[in-house]
Amino acid sequence: MSETILDGLQYYGAGAATLAALIVALHLGRRITGWAFVLFVTSSVALILWGFLARDSEGIGWQNVALLFINATGVWRYLFSKHRPKD
Repeated sequence: MSETILDGLQYYGAGAATLAALIVALHLGRRITGWAFVLFVTSSVALILWGFLARDSEGIGWQNVALLFINATGVWRYLFSKHRPKD
């Protein structure tokens, strides 16, 4: 695979995760936090691809397989679940 594509996946994954973490930390509300988790999901997908396509990066790939499930849970909880936790 092209080094340019691999670099793009790596840097998109890192940048998207950083931005999503900032949004979650700012606690801007339920819907915005849900969309931050969508951003986390795209980051995980990019880093899974990069991790398994780049040489010697499988650890990041496997880590992001686990994070994909965690982030998908965040999407479900903040965007689709009707349960509203008490503050």
